[in-house]
Amino acid sequence: MKKNWQLPSYDDAKRRRIEQSEVIYNTFNLSEDQKILGKHKSYYIRTYGCQANERDTEVLAGILEQMSYTKTSSIEEADVILLNTCSIRENANNKVFGEIGQLKHIKTANPDVIIGVCGCMTQEEVIVKKILKTYPQVDLIFGTHNIHHLADLLTQAHFTKERTVQVFSEEGDIIENLPSTRAQKHKAWVNIMYGCDKFCTYCIVPMTRGKQRSRLLEDIIEEVNQLVLDNYKEITLLGQNVNAYGKDRQMQDGFATLLEAIANTGIPRVRFMTSHPWDFTDKMIDVIAKYPNIMPYIHLPLQSGSNKVLKLMGRRYTQEEYLTLFDKIKKAIPNCAVSTDIIVGFPNETEDDFQKTLDVFNHCKYDNAYTFIFSPRNSTPAANMESVNSPQENKKRLLQLNELVKKYSLERNQEYINQTVEVLVDGFSKKDESIYTGYTPSSKVVNFKADDINIGDIVRVKINKVKTWYLSGELVK
Repeated sequence: MKKNWQLPSYDDAKRRRIEQSEVIYNTFNLSEDQKILGKHKSYYIRTYGCQANERDTEVLAGILEQMSYTKTSSIEEADVILLNTCSIRENANNKVFGEIGQLKHIKTANPDVIIGVCGCMTQEEVIVKKILKTYPQVDLIFGTHNIHHLADLLTQAHFTKERTVQVFSEEGDIIENLPSTRAQKHKAWVNIMYGCDKFCTYCIVPMTRGKQRSRLLEDIIEEVNQLVLDNYKEITLLGQNVNAYGKDRQMQDGFATLLEAIANTGIPRVRFMTSHPWDFTDKMIDVIAKYPNIMPYIHLPLQSGSNKVLKLMGRRYTQEEYLTLFDKIKKAIPNCAVSTDIIVGFPNETEDDFQKTLDVFNHCKYDNAYTFIFSPRNSTPAANMESVNSPQENKKRLLQLNELVKKYSLERNQEYINQTVEVLVDGFSKKDESIYTGYTPSSKVVNFKADDINIGDIVRVKINKVKTWYLSGELVK
């Protein structure tokens, strides 16, 4: 290992500092040389995983553009290539490794190109060791806690022509005022917190994202107010567990307080991702129900319907508590759509446990669900639990569950027939550029034809046809 390399450590990542994270302002400064380092050069960023990674990519792009790099849509033409990675499941890791392997020919053709890997995967010890050993084409490795160091790291890699590795394992402070290039002009991601302290037994996120750190409410409101001035129509508040916002700052009803303050900024649409049932309070439900600009859509991960499995997962709620919360949400918030996450094949999951998951699904009749077969992650307790099922049995259960997902998704969509809904226009359909597409307040995809409208408009559409995953309709003038 080179002396100036800083490699990740699982042990350090698991630690939690007692003291509160510091909020640091205006720490991002470029030297005059860094400001022109990317002149006449281009960058390409490929993003994997969740909305938090997409928001990180916007910051990476903002830094690169302040260094005079310009964005290119061609990876073959780029002078800097960054892979912003996800480690939530093994398939995500394998996809990235395949991509890194394919970049070898680009490095061979252009030895001056800088190839970097960042994001959640690089927070894992075994991943970084594998990259260093197997993929010599990678020049730059950095983690989720030191994105704000990109300019210095890239400068070092550029001038030394040597590998540069810097991954902070312990969570960092909250860095405000970083440059950012928003991916869209009408919808924006807004971080409200970083990290997670829940330590579900299957999840690597507390190690890759660190301790829970909430941004100050006034900094979030300032960001949202600027987005209102810039004519953004929708924001999505981001956090590994948004419901726990403010707990690390001893705020009472922190997320409910924040939601109400954001609703009062006048932003037309507010969404949030992701909720943990453990922290979902009555005050939150009341605030969501009170403000029409807080969208009636909640992603409420179940993971399993079995109390035994939920305990093994470290989820901190029971099936009965989850169903009580679900019913309370549906009763208090008119037309609220609810989606969920479910893992099948968790270690020690029996057929009876799986049937209990199906029972919950049949009760909730979710609008949508993201379903997965259990994927063991290095350094998590669940990775050391013994599985009682064959891969074939797990696949069978997943198929059975997905039939329910499709059934209820279609049923929920059929409720919209002949209804007129408000749609925020996102752009054109990927399959047909003559058709516009957008989302209802309840996060339903709507496809429709129209003239004289623009991306970012909120229009009225009458639904006349539904499919399992989307609605179709006609513009109401």
